[in-house]
Amino acid sequence: MARSSVATLVIAHFNQNNFLMSNTSINVEQIRQYFLGLQERITAGMSAVDGKSFATDSWTKPADAKLKGDGRSMILEEGNILERGGVGFSHVRGDSMPPSATAHRPELAGRAFEAMGVSLVFHPRNPHIPTVHLNVRCFIAQAEGKDPVWWFGGGMDLTPYYGDEADCKHFHQTCKNALDPYNTELHPRFKKWCDEYFYLKHRDEPRGIGGIFYDDFSELGFEQSFAMTRSVGDAFLEAYLPIVKKHQHDPYTENQREFQAFRRGRYVEFNLVFDRGTLFGLQSGGRTESILMSMPPIVRWGYDWKPAANSPEALLYTNFLKPIDWIAR
Repeated sequence: MARSSVATLVIAHFNQNNFLMSNTSINVEQIRQYFLGLQERITAGMSAVDGKSFATDSWTKPADAKLKGDGRSMILEEGNILERGGVGFSHVRGDSMPPSATAHRPELAGRAFEAMGVSLVFHPRNPHIPTVHLNVRCFIAQAEGKDPVWWFGGGMDLTPYYGDEADCKHFHQTCKNALDPYNTELHPRFKKWCDEYFYLKHRDEPRGIGGIFYDDFSELGFEQSFAMTRSVGDAFLEAYLPIVKKHQHDPYTENQREFQAFRRGRYVEFNLVFDRGTLFGLQSGGRTESILMSMPPIVRWGYDWKPAANSPEALLYTNFLKPIDWIAR
């Protein structure tokens, strides 16, 4: 599908059960410009705190590539706060949806697709500052003679190494504040979805303390679903930067850095085994450097590794890595 400054799609609106349809006009360029602007605002906000700027790598897929489209990767490595941080924008099109995208929607197998969004992961050097992830995206699936199908997805989640209850409460409250104007039932639903999604089944443990996650979302209609997704994206800096500023000068030891490296290994395991976005990118012929810039720079594994009993590191498991209603605490 060609992109232009006035690109517009006329598509069908499906509710979650795919029963309700109504024609909706969608300005693809408007979505694209929001995502590009969000990327710029987040990198500017993080750079102002870190003191170093993100490098920019704009890219376009070759004309004969399996996946068509373009994007912009912005990365900060060896910063004053971020050991590695990447914020990626991509807008891609393909002739056939990959298995990761149709696993939960088999009726869409074989359809052409268009997808765009922003995804980021920040890995701070100081183990007292949590790793954070944000993703907001829009997906359109099309087939000749059939109504197009669209949806939004996204969310944000926090992965601390040394838990802080006030940080957890602030992060979750900010997520709730972003969703409540659209329906007060969304936050508990998306929080539960996040707790269940960011879970390492082979380890029987969560990746972090959660946040919000949603996918295949269209139930508010296009305008409100897009507005809700913008609200999530716009809330990111408010959710994360106060936590960074609170802990950026906290002292830490090499033993704490070692614990951080072990926990980062769990992050890598989740992204490569379970994460839909990573699998979608790799299976669809996406740009590998951009897909994998979410990986931490220093990681460690150890055979049958576990923290010492009753240690500060063990408290992460007993007091934080479990589904908790942080707002009510």
